[in-house]
Amino acid sequence: MKFLIINGVNLNLTGLREPGVYGTRTLSEIGEEIAERCREWGDEATFFQSNSEGELCSRLHRAFLERECDGIVLNAGAYSHYSYALRDAIASVDIPVVEVHMSNIAAREDFRRRSVLSEVCRGVVFGFGAAGYLAAIAGLKELAREGGREDKKA
Repeated sequence: MKFLIINGVNLNLTGLREPGVYGTRTLSEIGEEIAERCREWGDEATFFQSNSEGELCSRLHRAFLERECDGIVLNAGAYSHYSYALRDAIASVDIPVVEVHMSNIAAREDFRRRSVLSEVCRGVVFGFGAAGYLAAIAGLKELAREGGREDKKA
């Protein structure tokens, strides 16, 4: 399977920013681990990061229009909590999207406890650090084994 891993706002500072919350490994190091695990599983992973909401939306659109992948893992960062544009972009594609947060958003500030993206994503993984990305990929692989691209709200 082919997976697109999309990281949003401020995630380029992973490993430097709030290491007590997000850990000390850089986004590049996390990506290398994900790519290696995907190779072991016989899969491919492509990575994209942007601090721009519009670029994130455009990347989702491109993945859909060009049929680039079988599943998308999205860590939108703070955009998760208020980006209706990103929510609409996810709803517009028929590729299953799993929302990931490295921190336990349920145990953080009030504004981080609600994601406007979750309702249009196939699943949500949070609180497991970088391992959340691999859990999301495993979930997408299981979904494909069970019959593919099911309704996002199923």
